[in-house]
Amino acid sequence: MDRRSFIKSSAALGGALLVGFSDLENTVLAAGAALNNPWLRLDANNDLTIFVARGEMGQDVYTSMSLLIAEELNYPISKVKVVFAPNNPAVYGNALLGGAQITGGSASMRDAWDKLRKVGASTREMLVAAAAEKWKVSASSCVAEDGSVRCGTKKATYGQLAALAATQKPNPNPTLKSKADYRYIGKDVRRLDTPAKVNGTAQYGVDVRVPGMLAASLAMCPAIGGKAMRVDDSAAKAVKGVVSIVQVPDGVAVLAKDYFTAKKARDLLKIEWDMGPAARQLKDMASIEAGLLAASSKKGAVILKAGNAENPMAGSAKQISAQYQLPFLAHATLEPVNCSAQIVNGECLVWGPIQFPQGASATAAAVSGLPESKVRIHTTFIGGGYGRKIENDFVAQAVSIAKASGQPVRLIWSREDDMTHDFYRPISLHQLSGALDSSGRLVGLTSKMTSPSVTARAFPGFVVEGNDPFMSEGANNLTYAVPNLRFENVIHDTGVRVGYWRAVSNNLNTFAMESFVDELAQAAGKDPLAFRMEMLSKHPRAQKVLSMAAERAGWGKKRSDGRFLGLAQTECYDAYVAVVAEVSMRGAEPTVHKLTCVVDCGVAVRPNQIRAQLESGLLLGASSAMKNKITFKDGVVEQKNFDTYPMLRMSETPAIDITIIEGGDKPSGMGEVGVPLAAPAIANAIAAATGERRRTLPFVA
Repeated sequence: MDRRSFIKSSAALGGALLVGFSDLENTVLAAGAALNNPWLRLDANNDLTIFVARGEMGQDVYTSMSLLIAEELNYPISKVKVVFAPNNPAVYGNALLGGAQITGGSASMRDAWDKLRKVGASTREMLVAAAAEKWKVSASSCVAEDGSVRCGTKKATYGQLAALAATQKPNPNPTLKSKADYRYIGKDVRRLDTPAKVNGTAQYGVDVRVPGMLAASLAMCPAIGGKAMRVDDSAAKAVKGVVSIVQVPDGVAVLAKDYFTAKKARDLLKIEWDMGPAARQLKDMASIEAGLLAASSKKGAVILKAGNAENPMAGSAKQISAQYQLPFLAHATLEPVNCSAQIVNGECLVWGPIQFPQGASATAAAVSGLPESKVRIHTTFIGGGYGRKIENDFVAQAVSIAKASGQPVRLIWSREDDMTHDFYRPISLHQLSGALDSSGRLVGLTSKMTSPSVTARAFPGFVVEGNDPFMSEGANNLTYAVPNLRFENVIHDTGVRVGYWRAVSNNLNTFAMESFVDELAQAAGKDPLAFRMEMLSKHPRAQKVLSMAAERAGWGKKRSDGRFLGLAQTECYDAYVAVVAEVSMRGAEPTVHKLTCVVDCGVAVRPNQIRAQLESGLLLGASSAMKNKITFKDGVVEQKNFDTYPMLRMSETPAIDITIIEGGDKPSGMGEVGVPLAAPAIANAIAAATGERRRTLPFVA
């Protein structure tokens, strides 16, 4: 943070004060310098507008990021106006994600914590300095609170001081509040976007309208990557309301006044497809899984090692090994893919549910043929992202259709389009071995993960010598103290395009690791809780959440209700979290009755939203573990809709008990933290109930 600095400007528009924060400048810009992309704008009428630079997809950065500024500025959070920031990674980039303007990695609040509080505090100090100058008093005699500055009987709103405040020199390292003085941080503050979502004024991608806009439905090859060879569109053209039909690189688009007409006509197209290489490479799941297993014999990139890393099993009294496998998964967001685009007056305009505006801008420029300076990205509310809307295939499609048709278009995918043309969570194979000494202590551990790499496709520059850092999540952050260990990853391209999926590889590695730790405990003849606690001495925060979760779930108490417990713990995006699952069996099918979760999130900025995030993550983790997988046959995804890719129903939803504790001086990530532990906790409970270990997901075929 010491290399970052504030930039601000006295805007000519109504005496407004704009304050920004630059990751690129090492010095404060001169007073009066132009500021194109601020973090806040304070108008003369005392309205405060905060520019949120992350996509809002339910995790509520809309409120939480605004709250950090309002807290230090001493401005009423309920009066804040919020807009989504434009594309400008130099100002709005995320330092935790390589400076990209992107929403992901549970990084929004971790990146914003110091930055936005400094924005608010520096603005407050400028307003106080302006009041002191105006009233000819000392700054120390002025108090800023509730959107006003007062000194004795003198009082002025922030808006009345904005123009004068804009002439003050901003402090790049202002004094921040102590925890005891927090008004909003740590409190259950209501979401700012709820009213707009209730009254219908919140704009999602499908709500975008501009004059002359047409709805587009795109026929895509059933196999991803295939192309249209011959098209008979005569029946589609005969549908009343169809305006035009255009062929673009990804298929054939029908344009009409409304989506349902476009979709009706699209389904009448007769297209001969070249199915491409996928039809041959993805013949069936047996061949895909055989290729994965064969690749696992290759030498991988070493991602973590300790002690005798060349032979961690040496000198042990007992060794056990196990193999785990997880399937491809779809993102299955409730909002299907959509995007709007228009090319007009030498500019390319794009609207949509976009997690990566920086990437969307580059994509739109490449497709439109315009320089990136002529691309305008307008991010809307996102009706579920989970990483799917980091991709920009739908941006390319919307722009290509707009370019080919010469019309502004709103592209909407059907649920079947969405399910069969995703960037899927990777399939993965995990081979683990453990060495126990004569006292049952874990002295050696090896792990080899074989899987496709999302990063190798999406951001290949981040993969160095075969090491994908996002593929290592859930493994290289191991909390257990093991004297000798060696973890490695093998990147294997199955031919399926893969994408980041909520919590990324934490899901994959954590399922394998926490399941295997239970197997090791059984081999050592030890209680799974006690076995873990012995290895967590270097992580007291992990010990605390694990012991508290076990206690709250009733671990170790006699049960006569046919229910069994399984537990799991991990560190994930700087959060320490533990989950205990309560499960019963009906034949071979498990029922999850309760999930008990304890999290140490460092600083709990908004406890109510933390609970909501953990609940949604636990339910997604449980749903995917119990029910979901994506399979291929002849290059085509076999699951088309929620009948064959079912979500957890209300009647199947377990009770959830969440406890939040604070063990650090900054917030952890939270948007993805709830997902990874659901599967291993349930697996361990099933093993406790049946004595059988399920090493493959999903649990219910």
